[in-house]
Amino acid sequence: MAKISIIGAGSWGTALGLLLCDNGHEVTVCSENKEEVRMLAENHEHQTKLPGVLLPEQMKFTSDMEAALSGRDVLVMAKASPYVRSTAKKYAEVIPDGQLIVNVAKGVEENTLMTMSQIIETEIPTANVAVLSGPSHAEEVGRRLPTTIVVGAQKKETALYVQNLFMNPVFRVYTSPDITGIELGGSLKNVIALAAGIADGLGYGDNTKAALITRGIAEITRLGIAMGAHAETFYGLSGIGDLIVTCASVHSRNRKAGYLIGKGYTMEQAMKEVRMIVEGVYSAKAGLTLSEKYGIETPIIKAVNEVLFQEKKPKDAVDELMQRMKKDELAPDLWG
Repeated sequence: MAKISIIGAGSWGTALGLLLCDNGHEVTVCSENKEEVRMLAENHEHQTKLPGVLLPEQMKFTSDMEAALSGRDVLVMAKASPYVRSTAKKYAEVIPDGQLIVNVAKGVEENTLMTMSQIIETEIPTANVAVLSGPSHAEEVGRRLPTTIVVGAQKKETALYVQNLFMNPVFRVYTSPDITGIELGGSLKNVIALAAGIADGLGYGDNTKAALITRGIAEITRLGIAMGAHAETFYGLSGIGDLIVTCASVHSRNRKAGYLIGKGYTMEQAMKEVRMIVEGVYSAKAGLTLSEKYGIETPIIKAVNEVLFQEKKPKDAVDELMQRMKKDELAPDLWG
C-alpha cells in the first residue's frame, strides 16, 4: 500500500483517487477550495464535475495542502495545465527531495513552450517526475469502464513502479521512456479536437472528422520527431488513441468548445458555456510557436489559431485547408 496525495479535485483527479483507492492505496485528495472539500467529504461524490460516481469512505479530502504534500510516497499533479506552475512554485518548499510526482495534466506553456513535466522539474528540481497520459475520460474511469493508458519516465524502474500503482483489471497501463512524445501528443490532440468540434458545429460529416484526425496526427508526429520524440509514440495510446477519443467523445470539453465555435460562438462564449478549462485553447498558440521554431508545417494547428485569435470564420478556415497546394501523402522519392 502506498500513501498518495492527489493535487487537484477536478474530475480527473477525483477519478484517479477512486482508482487508487480501489487498488488498496491510502489516498488523500487535496483542494484549496474549502467548499469543494466540504462537498466531497460530506457526500463522497463530486456533484458538479463527476456526478453519480460514489467515492469510497476511506478516501480522504483536505484543504490543508502543506500537510497533505509531506510524508507521501507519491504525489499526483492533477491541476489544469494553466495552474501547474503556480501550484508547483507555491508548494516546492514543503515537497521533500526525491519526491515522485506523477503529472496527469496535459498542455504546453505558451510563453516558455515547456511541457508540464518540464515545468515541475524547473520549480521542484529534486523531484522525480513521471507522466501518465492516454485516452481516459474521467467520466468513464469513474464508472470503472475498461481503459488503457501509458506512463512515461526517465528511469524504467520509476515507470514500472507507477504502472503497478495504477494498474488493475479495468485500467491497463503500459510503460514508455518517451516523455516528450507522450506529453506533446496529450497536449496537441486538444488543438485538433477543437478543429474536429468546429467541423461538427459546421455540420460536416464523418469524412471531415476522419481527415482531421488523420492529418492532425501527421502534424503532431512531424513536430514530435523534430523535437526528439519517437514516431511510434504518436501511433500509440497518447498519440492517435488520445486524439480519437478527444475528437469523437461527448465527454470531450475541447470538442464541445469547438462545436460551439462552429455554431457561431466566440472563443470566450464557448469556454464560458463549457464551464471547464478548455486546454486546447491554451496549447494552440504554443503548438503554432513550436512548429515555427522547428520549421514544421502544421496547417490545422495554424487554422485553429486563426479561428481562435484572429477572428477567421471557421468555414473560411476549412475552405483554405481544402484548397492548399497539392501534396504527396508519402515521401515523393518513394516513386523511385
